[in-house]
Amino acid sequence: MPKDPSRPRPSVDTTPEKAGGRVVGWLLLLLLVVFGGAYVAAHYAAGDKVPRGTTVSGVKIGGHPQARAARALQAGLADRVSRPIETTVDGKATTVDPATAGLSVDYDASVAEAGGERSWDPVRLWNYFTGGEELQAEVEVDEAAFNAQVDALEKQYGTPARDGAIGFQGARIVRTEAVEGRALDPADTLDELRDSFVAEEPEPAELELVSEVPEIDAGDVQEALDAFASPAIAAPVELRFNKSSVKIPPADYTSALALEPVDGELVPQLDAKALSDVVASKVTSGAPVDATVALVDGKPQVVPAKPGVTFDPAQLEAGFLEVVARPQGQRTLELDARVAKPEFTTKDAKDLRITEQVSSFTTYYPHADYRNVNLGRAAELIDGTVLKPGETFSLNDTVGERTVANGFTKGYIISDGILVQDLGGGVSQMATTTFNAMFFAGLEDVEHKPHSFYIDRYPIGREATVAWGAVDLRFKNDTPYGVLIDASVTPSTPSSSGVVTVTMYSTKWWNITTTTGKRHNFTEAEVRRIDGLKCHANEGYGGFDIDVKRYFEPVGENTENRAPETFSTTYTPSDTVICTNPNAVDE
Repeated sequence: MPKDPSRPRPSVDTTPEKAGGRVVGWLLLLLLVVFGGAYVAAHYAAGDKVPRGTTVSGVKIGGHPQARAARALQAGLADRVSRPIETTVDGKATTVDPATAGLSVDYDASVAEAGGERSWDPVRLWNYFTGGEELQAEVEVDEAAFNAQVDALEKQYGTPARDGAIGFQGARIVRTEAVEGRALDPADTLDELRDSFVAEEPEPAELELVSEVPEIDAGDVQEALDAFASPAIAAPVELRFNKSSVKIPPADYTSALALEPVDGELVPQLDAKALSDVVASKVTSGAPVDATVALVDGKPQVVPAKPGVTFDPAQLEAGFLEVVARPQGQRTLELDARVAKPEFTTKDAKDLRITEQVSSFTTYYPHADYRNVNLGRAAELIDGTVLKPGETFSLNDTVGERTVANGFTKGYIISDGILVQDLGGGVSQMATTTFNAMFFAGLEDVEHKPHSFYIDRYPIGREATVAWGAVDLRFKNDTPYGVLIDASVTPSTPSSSGVVTVTMYSTKWWNITTTTGKRHNFTEAEVRRIDGLKCHANEGYGGFDIDVKRYFEPVGENTENRAPETFSTTYTPSDTVICTNPNAVDE
């Protein structure tokens, strides 16, 4: 059939562009896959390895994983970090131990600084494959150890700065001039030591001493002199108590003054207690004095109380530093004076009704110097004691610990049934004498302990011993009146016995009588042989029990009936002591 020329023909693309584009696309995709694979491969190849060619303080660590690189660095620096650092201080040669100076290498931080960490960052991958850097190890510093090392070097080679100062010596000023020192600059010192610490070929660390300015310099001293110290000693300070006054000269009060460094200045300081003590000693009336009772010509008499003029120490403290720095003619401080009443008045003392002797007891002792010392000191401390109604006397509290400082010496005491030496030996005779004076005054026995074995110069069954911190003599004034205790000692001599007397004064409340039973429950002494170098021989005797009764008869206003009191005592034997060592000392 013939073709119709007017009929449209089918469109056929005969150009090559589209086929070529598809080829390019596939090529780009292929390149991307290849590059991506290579990039991933590069990432995993680099891992956490340090860039190739990296050195830290000359130690090669490139291409190693971080942990291995840190170990390699530690091994490479092992000799360096342990060697002494050659050092000069102002040209003088010395060495510094790095460990003592607080210097050490942080190996992990040094590796991290080199770039050995996992990363997709192309810069990190580029650095790994193209090579690393020459780095210095990261040095750690223990500040405390480093500062101690600097101090040690300064002590050896430097000169400490000296602050200026001002002091007082009586009415005179003592001035200390400020002096510049020579010290190390800590920052420069650290830089020098750190540079030499891990260097491959270290140069000596060159340390230079620099000038150290004192905190208190000459200008500060002069300022304090002009403003305070010179005026302070220029003239007395007048203290005015209402209508009266007292002048305190500089020589007396400067002991309470000081100039202390505070924030670079010398600042006046005041010892308030020391100043109050000085002023109190200058005030005529002083502190109030309590009334008491004392023997006058052998008779008890009331010693009247005395009121005192007192001042407020806080008021004195608040105004003194300002007044003492004033010029002459303006150095007066007004203080509010007040009359202080005594706590125990004359009426209180009279109400004690201490008017007569109510008991007295005397014991005797053979000559011994230690007894004269110890009994005399005990009497001195007990004499004049006043017991108010209801108060309890304690010999240990009154006499105090028997020490050399308290006036006592060594003497014989009973220990474990034999005589040995100790401080305060013999004081028990004062306890026995005081106990008997208390016994016949009719006071209440609170605590007493007889000697462990009988001593024939004491009243049998009516005696007491004491030991500091263990055994005391205590009795209570259970009468309505006060009691004055008078104690005295007449020292012994080689030809005469010593005498201990304790007398009590009050208003009589009881008549006291006593009876002593028969000895019973006898025990025998033992023989003890002592081979030590210290030994006191003794001829022993047996022990026994004894009972003593005290009978009370009321006197005067006393209407109380009191049953007899029994004191039962068991005396252990006094053992015979034989000293078997020919070199033994009688002690």
